Amino acid sequence: MSAHYEPEGQAPPKSGLLLLQALIWVLFCIFALRFWYLQIYRGEEFETKARDNQLRQEAMFAPRGLVRDRIGKLVAVNEPAYALGLVREDCKDISTTLDKVTEWTGVDREALREKFHKYKRLVKPFEPMILVPELPFEQVAVIEANALFWPGLEIVVRPKRYYKQRDLLAHVLGYVADANEVELSKDSGLALGDNVGKGGLELVLESRLRGAKGLRQVEVDATGRRLKQKILREPLAGEHINLAIDLGLQTHAARQLEGQAGAIVVMEPTTGKVLAFVSQPSYDANMFVTGLSQKQWSKLRDDPMHPLQNRVIQSMFPPGSIYKLVVGGALLEDGFSPKETVYCGGQIKLGRRVFRCWKKHGHGRVDYQKAQVNSCDVYFYAAGDRLGVEKMSTFAKDCGFGQKTNISLPHEKTGLVPTPEWKRKRFGEPWVGGDNLNMAIGQGFNLVTPIQVARFISALINGGTLYRPLLLADAEPEVQGQLPMSELNRTMIVDAMVETVQSGTARRLKRKGVRMGGKTGTAQVVRLKLKEGDERRKTEEMDYRERDHAWLASFGEKDGKSYVAICMVEHGGHGGSAAGPVLKSIYDYLFSEKMQ
Repeated sequence: MSAHYEPEGQAPPKSGLLLLQALIWVLFCIFALRFWYLQIYRGEEFETKARDNQLRQEAMFAPRGLVRDRIGKLVAVNEPAYALGLVREDCKDISTTLDKVTEWTGVDREALREKFHKYKRLVKPFEPMILVPELPFEQVAVIEANALFWPGLEIVVRPKRYYKQRDLLAHVLGYVADANEVELSKDSGLALGDNVGKGGLELVLESRLRGAKGLRQVEVDATGRRLKQKILREPLAGEHINLAIDLGLQTHAARQLEGQAGAIVVMEPTTGKVLAFVSQPSYDANMFVTGLSQKQWSKLRDDPMHPLQNRVIQSMFPPGSIYKLVVGGALLEDGFSPKETVYCGGQIKLGRRVFRCWKKHGHGRVDYQKAQVNSCDVYFYAAGDRLGVEKMSTFAKDCGFGQKTNISLPHEKTGLVPTPEWKRKRFGEPWVGGDNLNMAIGQGFNLVTPIQVARFISALINGGTLYRPLLLADAEPEVQGQLPMSELNRTMIVDAMVETVQSGTARRLKRKGVRMGGKTGTAQVVRLKLKEGDERRKTEEMDYRERDHAWLASFGEKDGKSYVAICMVEHGGHGGSAAGPVLKSIYDYLFSEKMQ
């Protein structure tokens, strides 16, 4: 017989057992609820995320449209380039990885860190953030060899813009560079590291040249290593374009201005198509593609010759005597007889001021043609005094001055056709009689751009039509207006230009078998106060910044072909001696077998 002994007070309390059971039940409910939340309520979302960890969708870069000259020679192409990207999702230690990138590439560590924090919100965690936009092949080899030890670093292959002629067409094409924060926020089609047009046609035709990105699906392992890929959408290349510019002519024209500052424009007067567009000095557009260093940028920006300035459309110069073509047209349209003469004794007085002709002892008695051919200042002083500012200003504006030509380039300047209202607002002074005289010879406040002069001369030659200057070969001629002069007066001006080449100030352009016309201009930069009997110093004896600008506006016609050519040599001195040889050489090219 056995006895079961249970010490008093040792029986388990029923309340404790119930508490334990309740706790287990609560924990079970929590786990069940969490399981339901993860697997059912948000199951589809987490399934997608898990799949994204294995399958990623990446953009495929689209090659930018190619650019050729008028006969098909390539001027802007794409080359493969290697960039270094960082996939944040695969990188375990961002700070150490950035240190390693600095060690490999030499890029400043602080600059990398700043770039990472500035742009990380714009790049998805599983997409590569471009840290170094261009790597030499030697660095690519080093990084690829160490890729297993540095997860998250990825070599990105993308097309890079390359300008074959470097500085030759920089002011026409512009350049591409990395999209900035503002551009990224405005265009959803852009991503960090994408290149966009920043100037010239690259900017104006951005939507045509850029193309559309493709899309691919990439399978990766836990370390981010690519296993296989599938293309979901092929990239669409940008549109190819042909310039109206002739590369051979452009090269030849640029050589004529080598070492000088100035501009050359060659245009087809019957279409407005620009065959040569030279602004010197220029810059290598390729420098901007992968980013300039601060030192490189400072050198370009602070260069006293201003290579970034597009002198064809942005530099506004006094037109000098080429403006006499405009004033002469206004005078003839005002009813002044071309046979009526003015005596030039070398100067004219207005009040107490003396206005001198460029020819010290004067031209004698001159009519319109003789005055235009010999560029007699006294004749046009008299014209300015007769016409007055209102008539000259109105006529000049109707000839296309004081307004943009709307060439397909950004930041074009309007030039300036002065008025009394403008002078009062600008200087707080009234318009005086001497202002009319200065305006009539292209001095004073007048300012024009070389492209405006080219459009005006083209209109004189083509029958009076102002065409928009065109840079693309397939662009249709676009009429912007008509010259405000009769056919008789227009023909008289053109005939005077022809005689100027035959016997006047533009004789350097004379060539056998070609109908040539021209008008020289010497635009005074600073007013030199000379005492009675003093002789003005020769150009080579003057400080460079005090020298006059040299203009020559011209046209040439032969065998049904006609061209307008404008040259402006900044601080070049006299139009005939500085710009004359330049245009003579250009016409040698235009009327040779080299011009196709």
